[in-house]
Amino acid sequence: MAVSPASSGSVRRPWRRLIAAALALAIGLGGAALAANNSVQGAKKDDGGYDADAPTAILIEASSGSVLYEKNADELRPPSSMMKLMTVEVVFHALQQGDIKLTDQYQVSENAWRKGGAPAGNSTMFAEIHSRIAVEDLLRGAIIQSGNDACMVLAEALGGGERGFAEILTKRARELGLTRSSFANSNGLPDPGNKMSVRELARLARHIMQTYPEFYKIFGEREFTWNKIRQTNRNPLLTMLDGADGLKTGYTKDGGYGMVGSAVQNGMRLIVAINGVEDIDDRATEAKKLLEWGFRNFESRTLFNPQDAVGYAKVFGGDSRSVKLTSTEPVRVMVQKNGSDKLIARLVYNGPVQAPIAPGQQIGVVKVWRGANLAVEVPLQAAEPVAAGTTLQRAVDGASELVIGLIRAGAEKL
Repeated sequence: MAVSPASSGSVRRPWRRLIAAALALAIGLGGAALAANNSVQGAKKDDGGYDADAPTAILIEASSGSVLYEKNADELRPPSSMMKLMTVEVVFHALQQGDIKLTDQYQVSENAWRKGGAPAGNSTMFAEIHSRIAVEDLLRGAIIQSGNDACMVLAEALGGGERGFAEILTKRARELGLTRSSFANSNGLPDPGNKMSVRELARLARHIMQTYPEFYKIFGEREFTWNKIRQTNRNPLLTMLDGADGLKTGYTKDGGYGMVGSAVQNGMRLIVAINGVEDIDDRATEAKKLLEWGFRNFESRTLFNPQDAVGYAKVFGGDSRSVKLTSTEPVRVMVQKNGSDKLIARLVYNGPVQAPIAPGQQIGVVKVWRGANLAVEVPLQAAEPVAAGTTLQRAVDGASELVIGLIRAGAEKL
C-alpha cells in the first residue's frame, strides 16, 4: 500500500506533529478522489443519493460504523425520549459489571409517581406509588412503554435523583466517546440541559447493539403489560419495515419528533437517526424511506483485512525508520452498488512516533471518505516492535526533525 506524505497541524515539539498520509485505494470503484471537503450532505438524488426532509438525519451501517448519509448530523437538539437510550445503557453497563441484578427491586417514590407517572399525563408505565419494581420490568417500562416514571425510579436508585444520575450519564457518555451530548435528567423531558446530535444517538445505538446483544432484544418486543395496563411498543418501524427491531422514538414541543431506528435485511444492519420532524407520521415515513434507500443502494467492501499493512508511520529514535500499522478488525466501507463512489483514505497520527514501540501499541487511525462524507474511522496499531536506536540514530533523527520544524516555522510566517 503506497503512502504519499502530506502533513498538517503545528509543531508542538521538534519531533512531534500531526501527520496525515494519503493512501492509494485500488478497489475497483472507478478511481479515488484527490481530496474530500467538509460538506455534510449526501450525494444528489440524480447521482443515486438521498435528500432527507428531516432537519437532522444520519444513516450508518452497524458493523463498520460507515456513514451512508448525513444531514446536519452534528447539530445539537433536544433528544426527547430518545435520550432514554443513554439511561438504559447505564443500567445495562451496571448489570454487565455485576453492580446490580435484574431481580433487584426499587421503590417508586412519590416524586417519580407524580412527575413521571400517571398524574403527569406523559408517557408512563403506570407504576404505583410506593410499589417495588424489579430492574428487568423497569427496563421494559422505559424501553417499550417509554415510561418516564421507570427512568426516574432507576435514576433515584442509581444516582440518588435526577441531578446525580445526569452526572452519571454525562460521565458514561464521555467514556463512550460521546463528547458533545449533555444531560439534565433521565428521561428527556424538556430541559435546556438535554442536548444530543443524531450522530451521537446513532453511535450510542450501535454501541448498545454490539455490547449488550441480550438486552437489545427488548427493543424489538411488541408490547408490555404492567399494572394490568397493556401498551404496545411506540416504535412504528416494527410493523412498517421487514427486519426492524429497534430502537426509540421521541417528541417534545421544542425538539419536534425524532427517532432512532434499526433494521436487518440480507445480513446487513443499518441504523437511522432523525430529529426535528414536525409531524408524527412524517417521522416514521422518513426513517423508513432512508433505511430502504440504504438497503437498496449500498453494499459492503473490505479495504483492509486484519493484519494487512494499512500504512507505515515514521519513527523517531528507533532501530527502524518506520513501523507497519495494521487494524485488529477489517476496515470496511459501504459503497453504492452502481460503483459511482470516489474514495480517499488518510492515515492520521501524531509523529514521528518515539521509540521504543511495542506490538499492538495504538498509533493512529485510518479515515476513509466516500465522496464528501467521512464514511469510517478505524484505530491502527503497531504490527511489530521497534527498539530504541543507537545514539547516532537518535542524533540523526533529532537533526532531521529540527530542520523540518525550522522549515515549517518559516513557511507559516510567509
